[in-house]
Amino acid sequence: MSLASPSPRSEPLLWLQLLGLALVPLEALLLLLLLGAGDPGPLPLLERSFCGAIGVLAPAVLLWRLPADPWSLLVVQVPLRGRREIQQRLCALLPPTPLRLASLVGVALLSLVLLWWCDDHAAFASAFSPVAESPRLVGLLLGALLLALLQWQGQQVVQALWLLGRSPQEVGSVAPMPASLQQRERLSPGVPLLLLPALHASAASAGRSQPANEMFQTPEPDPAVSNQASSPEETGTVASMPSPSAEIVTVAVEPEQPPEEQQGTGLDQQIG
Repeated sequence: MSLASPSPRSEPLLWLQLLGLALVPLEALLLLLLLGAGDPGPLPLLERSFCGAIGVLAPAVLLWRLPADPWSLLVVQVPLRGRREIQQRLCALLPPTPLRLASLVGVALLSLVLLWWCDDHAAFASAFSPVAESPRLVGLLLGALLLALLQWQGQQVVQALWLLGRSPQEVGSVAPMPASLQQRERLSPGVPLLLLPALHASAASAGRSQPANEMFQTPEPDPAVSNQASSPEETGTVASMPSPSAEIVTVAVEPEQPPEEQQGTGLDQQIG
């Protein structure tokens, strides 16, 4: 009988990747501040196209050829030789081609729209820009780097949502992907230092419910203690103990009788 494969929802790294959506507003604000560096040149359309080509189109093409590794957070990653079997199986799963293409095109278009909007309003944030004194090219290159980060996060979020929806049976039917193949066919940047234990929801819920059951459990009497308490010797000892409320009875004591020697002397005198 074969054991059931663990669920993809037991992998904490997939849940962490979903937190990338919460960082999008902060990254958009940072892009607005970075594009406020320097004065716009005579050809702002050309500058935006340059920034979009480096930060949006090039990463999208790269992610199409090498899909993002689900066990990489761009800075750190899970070591190839330290990955669990379920991680190797999930790495072998890829979203369908239409979904991958739609996600790449959708994230790229949204990034280009964000680039155009932020560059149109960057003049209002130039006073707060951290690179306000730098040339315009520095702001464009830093903005392109931030847009490339958005491309990576978008693909990671789509892939994590798709993997979390896979059933344990589907994961168990896929052969684990070797480490050498993962290194060649997956884009996995980062230092291999990330090691997170798997989530065990069933064990945690059992641990939380056990104290509650023990709290309402009625303790059973010990048979040895009950036998000792009901033994006849102990019963008799307890019954013979006087009650503290017992009445005190006074008994009159008769005076001492004279000793036998004195009585004997008197009789001798009478007889003589």
